[in-house]
Amino acid sequence: MGSFLRKFSMSVVESIIDLRRKEKMPLIRSKDRKVANLVNKAGKQPVIANTFGLPSGKAYACPGATSVCETICYAGKLEKVFKGVRDVIVSNYEQLVNANFGEMVLLLDEMISDFVADCEKRNAEKLFRIHWDGDFFNQEYTYAWRNVIFKYPDVQFWVYTRSDFAVPILTGIQNVALYFSADSANKDLAWQLKREYGIKLAYLAKDFATGKKDFNEKQEKSAIPCPENNRKIQLISTNGSACVACSQCVFARNDILFSATKK
Repeated sequence: MGSFLRKFSMSVVESIIDLRRKEKMPLIRSKDRKVANLVNKAGKQPVIANTFGLPSGKAYACPGATSVCETICYAGKLEKVFKGVRDVIVSNYEQLVNANFGEMVLLLDEMISDFVADCEKRNAEKLFRIHWDGDFFNQEYTYAWRNVIFKYPDVQFWVYTRSDFAVPILTGIQNVALYFSADSANKDLAWQLKREYGIKLAYLAKDFATGKKDFNEKQEKSAIPCPENNRKIQLISTNGSACVACSQCVFARNDILFSATKK
């Protein structure tokens, strides 16, 4: 009898484990000092998790990664240093990559719904940065985001992408600021997309002078250097986060330059 009960108990436990494996875990938002929509009174830490990450690299969520961005990817470096961060973004990716379209939409919708509730509770601006790490890994996932973005017109989303297929899917939506991330390895594609869709560019060069030169070869108006990247404003302070204080990218007001050397 005891043997039977032990076997029965193990069978029940295994069934519960299998059931939990099939259940979808919630996506986990991240706090990022540079993009925070609300900071604490000391001006040092974000209050609300207003961004979301996936693991970097072509093997994961960056199909459009270039040789340039793979060499200097700051987010990829954080993954290696902080195991807890890596665990979170890999979990996010696994939930999404193994989901069908409806499940993707549900996962993203639940995440943004929780974000909106946090903002309303604290009377904060509803500003959400898509992908502090990672990118749109396929068209289906991009369309899932499109559905969710339309559902929350009072949220201002912004995102940088190297996935060219995402551009026509997300271009022209009023409450998303979309940038194509460019560098010397994909600049011809970048300007092709700019001509065709009018998308803003976030251009990465070894220094600001090189970035301006590249822009001047393609268009008369140059891009604006990221003021945090060139040390004009603080990453975070009592005035808020750098991205929100500047707001160029948040609302896609201009093309932006980034320097790998901050010079």
